[in-house]
Amino acid sequence: MLQDVDQFIHKHHLINRGDTIVVGVSGGPDSIALLHYLGNVALSFQLKLVAAHVDHGLRGKESAEDLLFVKHYCHQEGITFEASTMDVNHYKEQHHISTQVAARECRYHFFKEKMEKHQANLLALAHHGDDQVETMLMRQVHGSISSGLAGMSARRPFSTGYLIRPFLCVSKEQILRYCSDHMLDYRSDPSNDKDDYMRNRFRHHVLPFLKEENPNVHKRYQLYSERMQDDEGFLVELAKQHLEKVIIDQNDKFVKMDNKAYQCLPIPLQRRVIHLILNYLYRGNAPFSSIHIEDLRLMLDSEHPSASLNLPLKLRAVKSYTTCYFSFETFLQPEPYTYHLPLWGSVETPTGTITAVPVKDVPQSLAGNDLIVEKHLLPAVVRSRRPGDRIQPKGMIGTKKVKDIFIDRKIDRSERDVWPIVEDVTGQIIWVAGVTRSEKATLSARKSQLVHLHYEKKTLT
Repeated sequence: MLQDVDQFIHKHHLINRGDTIVVGVSGGPDSIALLHYLGNVALSFQLKLVAAHVDHGLRGKESAEDLLFVKHYCHQEGITFEASTMDVNHYKEQHHISTQVAARECRYHFFKEKMEKHQANLLALAHHGDDQVETMLMRQVHGSISSGLAGMSARRPFSTGYLIRPFLCVSKEQILRYCSDHMLDYRSDPSNDKDDYMRNRFRHHVLPFLKEENPNVHKRYQLYSERMQDDEGFLVELAKQHLEKVIIDQNDKFVKMDNKAYQCLPIPLQRRVIHLILNYLYRGNAPFSSIHIEDLRLMLDSEHPSASLNLPLKLRAVKSYTTCYFSFETFLQPEPYTYHLPLWGSVETPTGTITAVPVKDVPQSLAGNDLIVEKHLLPAVVRSRRPGDRIQPKGMIGTKKVKDIFIDRKIDRSERDVWPIVEDVTGQIIWVAGVTRSEKATLSARKSQLVHLHYEKKTLT
């Protein structure tokens, strides 16, 4: 076992001379073996070790005894000891999460605090090869995203440095033998013997079957994990390079994506672009799975120009023609508005600004975002659309629904309810800003007292 761990540490550059390592120690055989191993190499590597223990407050007297056991071991070995007793049940109720997730979050928060306190650059955890097999199998069953299917990494960024797992190359059996050979006492958690948790069911019923087929199955899974992590890392970096072409606009609650640019990407990169967007909006605390990513990909790939999808924590994806908006529902709800447009003034709407300036003559060139009207049609009102809105487009005898104009001009569905509509003094719609002019806004032969209306569109955020 020692040779396997030494080679694994060297291969993945886990430990360097002079490192300060916080070691997560529960008191079980895995963490006691890890602390003992690191204690043996501490002198040659000039390591500073800090043992960190968390009493989750879930097993009463037993968990309190675990704390005392680890404290006594550290005192005997001259290792700095840090401990905390936490109310995991209270944390669980506060955050509406499972007991296991609550315990993990409390534990990792404590580890982070101790790394900062001791200026540690490493957190060492005792996950072993059998844990890796169980993790990869569970994630396959649950439909994890691609990076999750690769299992636990031997080294990843955490707090002020890195989280390392030196024992991923060895099995539980090897660790127990190591404890026996070195006469190491350890604590046992009775809950590990029950089938209450999924991991325990995999451990008791699935892993033994795999071990019968191949006693070294943990090594095969670890090799598979490393290859998958290499492949995934390459694809994610490639996806990041394409993000600039795909993302039109963004802030901390909103991302607007160019669906045309997205569709040009190969499917593996599409999946990872979606993952990067979701990870950004969820702040890395990802409550989504591969199912959500596939649902999004299928929605974006469909021939229907408009569609929407509700995601966890009230995040919503809205596809509208060539764009897709990712935003939280509370951020998407449009508010009706009505503004009076003053001469020599402007009003700001959710999609842009409309300015009114008197002019003497009609400019030689007018863009679609400009409208020249006669002053007698003013003062104007700028408002959001209402049910049943109609306009008489320039050159037409009859009227047309504003709703149909939005569809014909492929205005994003998410912008339609807040797009500015301009009414004249009589309440007639004379302009769907930047989209359609009304016949009623046609200039008379006199062209006296003109006003230039200009619509400066902005990105909806």
